[in-house]
Amino acid sequence: MTVKHTIIAALASSAPREDDMLRRDFLKTAIATAVLTATLPIQAKKTMAISNEHFADVNGQHLFYSVHGAGKPLILLHGGIDPDSFGSNLAKLAKGRQVIAVHLQAHGRTPDTDRPLRSETMGDDIAALIGHLNLGKADIMGYSLGASVALQTAIRHPDVVDRLVLVSATMRQDGFYPEVVAAFKQLEANAATLGPSVKASPLGETYPDVDWTNLFRKVGDLTKRPFDWSADVAKLKARTLLVFADADAIRPEHMVEFWKALGGGQRDAGIDGSQRPANELAILPNTTHYTLPVEPMLPEIVERFFGAALKAVG
Repeated sequence: MTVKHTIIAALASSAPREDDMLRRDFLKTAIATAVLTATLPIQAKKTMAISNEHFADVNGQHLFYSVHGAGKPLILLHGGIDPDSFGSNLAKLAKGRQVIAVHLQAHGRTPDTDRPLRSETMGDDIAALIGHLNLGKADIMGYSLGASVALQTAIRHPDVVDRLVLVSATMRQDGFYPEVVAAFKQLEANAATLGPSVKASPLGETYPDVDWTNLFRKVGDLTKRPFDWSADVAKLKARTLLVFADADAIRPEHMVEFWKALGGGQRDAGIDGSQRPANELAILPNTTHYTLPVEPMLPEIVERFFGAALKAVG
């Protein structure tokens, strides 16, 4: 992966998806941007109305969140750069429960502060938000950057997390393909090019207050840093679902390693399934890291996991 691969500034539009949000073709950035920025969709001018908008002042952050649906709370955490990563899947997830969609530090309608972007401190923010809302324990679902934040919330604050859904997550930096890790190291240097490109896009128009160049710099500073959370993953108490794409930015060997750290892949489940692990793994066909959050199968798999978890507890 060379420096020139860190940005392909062409914006391409396509026919609307079946998705009722009219989400357009992806902003064609390089893998360094795309892996953490997730889909970076070029959204049509018609956007989904946000219901019940709120802010919570926690940990020195003015954290934006919106509330959708009713029922047991699910904290929903977007991928990097795009706070609307899940598209119309947010509404699908909210059909049978209350979804609390958070904008992470410096993303969307949550303003930035002098604090650097770190999964650990953003995980602290989510735990503080759960306390602020008096939720006791909540389910948490995160994608890409949001999955790292969700994982750190469960690691650092196990008392506030019930069930955990990690969509396209790694527990070590080398869980990504080597070319992805190499490209991450170029992202910060290319922020001055990437920022104005997004600012001029419909995504930039939707969130005009975001300092996109600064956001790319901070995301680049985050992604270039090595990490290894495997020991903490092995100690997780929250019942967990891992979801990956079959053509993910994450190495399949790492997917299996992550799964084994959670107790999976150890033995045959037996004819009656009594030996199956408590946690679950899903690999969605015909998907990539960038299409996974808006994949129509995703809400069905997530709700199936939540239903199975409830039966196991009962």
